[in-house]
Amino acid sequence: MKRTGYGRRRVLVTGGAGFLGSHLIDRLLERGDEVLCVDNLFTGDKSNIDHLVGNPRFEFMRHDVCFPLFVEVDAIFNLACPASPIHYQHDPVQTTKTSVHGAINMLGLAKRLGVPIFQASTSEVYGDPAVHPQVESYWGNVNPIGIRSCYDEGKRCAETLFFDYHRQHGLDVKVARIFNTYGPRMHIADGRVVSNLIVQALKGEDLTIYGDGSQTRSFCYCDDLIEAFLLFMDSGPGTHGPINIGNPIEFTIRQLAETIIAKVGGTTKLVQLPLPQDDPLQRKPDISMARQKLGWEPKIELDQGLDRTIAYFKQKIAE
Repeated sequence: MKRTGYGRRRVLVTGGAGFLGSHLIDRLLERGDEVLCVDNLFTGDKSNIDHLVGNPRFEFMRHDVCFPLFVEVDAIFNLACPASPIHYQHDPVQTTKTSVHGAINMLGLAKRLGVPIFQASTSEVYGDPAVHPQVESYWGNVNPIGIRSCYDEGKRCAETLFFDYHRQHGLDVKVARIFNTYGPRMHIADGRVVSNLIVQALKGEDLTIYGDGSQTRSFCYCDDLIEAFLLFMDSGPGTHGPINIGNPIEFTIRQLAETIIAKVGGTTKLVQLPLPQDDPLQRKPDISMARQKLGWEPKIELDQGLDRTIAYFKQKIAE
């Protein structure tokens, strides 16, 4: 990436007040970059970046990426989009607009400035996969008209735009397919399985699982994920992806719930509800490409990551 005076970069992070965006900004500032955080606060939370107020290398701008943005930066991380089913299904049309119009606007900005741009894509592009574990060459099994389609197909279209800008305009794009991630600063009511189960356990409620809990997920702690983001963006103009970023160790939802109950304690029990429409039965990344291209693999085990996440939610609930 090109650098501004004194070797410092000015980096744009869209969705920067969100769970992952705020952790990314912390890392960028730690290594000396200037950061412009852009967020419309639909699902982002200013409390995630309150600790940065007063930092001379940090700037916040309230803006919706569905509208053009004219700023001067040296690199762009595009993380703007609701990422949990509760949030992205609340306004599905706006979710698709954020993925598609947001990609067009950020790609246009990157093209004008001639800077690299990173896209936070998702394992949801694989849908309910018929290939396991999921490799980047797999095209997916996605319902184009289901209740999750606003997110799944929006992200798939965004990937199309990124690679068309690369082929047509020579843009240096980086597309990461993010698998289930967890950690501090997750929204307390985002409906994701880790935050749901931890909050229910801490409140002494029964833990809700869908189906018999035999469906699988692979959980990557946020610090590991952000490290992959930075390695990918710094990998040079020859590496574009898409690259799976996630933890390849697979757990059933029932295993996760039982682990959380054991950590939190109490007398809570598991309650089974029907499976939601198009909910994937298996989700596990093949990270061979991340290992080969980025020299990356996750280091933080679920046991350690859950301890940190439980401590965060315990504090949030007490506030």
